[in-house]
Amino acid sequence: MDARPSRPAVMADVAQLAGVSHQTVSRVVNEHPYVKEETRAKVLAAMAKLDYRPNLTARALARRQSDTIGVIAFDTTLHGPASTLFSLEQAARTAGYEVHVVTVPDPEPQAFADAVERLVAQSVCGVVVLAPQRAAVRVMAGLPADLPAVAVEGGAAPGVPSVVVDQLEGARRATRHLVDLGHRQIAHVRGRQDWIEAEARCDGWRRTLEEAGLPVRDPLPGDWSARSGYEAGRALCRDHPEVTGVFVANDHMALGLLRALAEAGVDVPGRVSVVGFDDVAEAEYLHPPLTTVHQDFAEVGRRCVDVLVERIEAAERWFQGRPVVVPARLVVRASTGPVPG
Repeated sequence: MDARPSRPAVMADVAQLAGVSHQTVSRVVNEHPYVKEETRAKVLAAMAKLDYRPNLTARALARRQSDTIGVIAFDTTLHGPASTLFSLEQAARTAGYEVHVVTVPDPEPQAFADAVERLVAQSVCGVVVLAPQRAAVRVMAGLPADLPAVAVEGGAAPGVPSVVVDQLEGARRATRHLVDLGHRQIAHVRGRQDWIEAEARCDGWRRTLEEAGLPVRDPLPGDWSARSGYEAGRALCRDHPEVTGVFVANDHMALGLLRALAEAGVDVPGRVSVVGFDDVAEAEYLHPPLTTVHQDFAEVGRRCVDVLVERIEAAERWFQGRPVVVPARLVVRASTGPVPG
């Protein structure tokens, strides 16, 4: 049976015969390098079978429209989201994509829908959502079913793949480091409420202490800022002199905590050991240099673009696989030492 339609073949015909998306055919037509060879072969075979001839004007338009990724971000003022966004832009451009970013002040359904509409109007071929908060995950249910999407940093809505750093394991390694140094009274300064990463880091701290048979106290509140770390440090000195180790949910709060300990005359690590999370550029220049958990944001960006391209090429939009998990690594510096004798 002849597969050619009675009218001249169009890109949608090629996509249907090859079992891929319209955007994938466009990428093959435009000789984009970031297409799997197996997929490229299927598309070329379908083009040959249908005697498809790309229109040069349409080809130029398709080139401009199909090589743009949209990013929706809810908070780019903090180290994690800002670093993730930068890495996404670098990885996308390396892969041959332009990036359009829309920031949303609050994870509210209408604001999210407006952001999606703005990106769709710019003919993006897929969307990355920086979703560190549970509220951000909830509003992702408003994504159009036919728009390829990936969540990064926190969590994903049903049917949407995600790329995350292993926050739980990173926190376990930080806490285990203190346990292995002999610390038995280990406090935690947690991150902002409703943030998935804050919850995972707190959970890793708690589980590690429970497995070691050590007491688990209520975590000290924090909001990711150095000011909140400073206030936690003052409360620690005032109310918990028995504590010899502290796992802080990010480096900026650890900076504030170190300031509070210094003002109180508490030696680090001679009296109290401190571990942070993030490995910000300044961490090794603090006094003392901060032991912390390194997040590989460059790898997060690369993996995120890889996953999104796979979704763009997939004929089936619904996703049922597991999240892509990027390992976290403990970086030991001078802010931790053996428990005081």
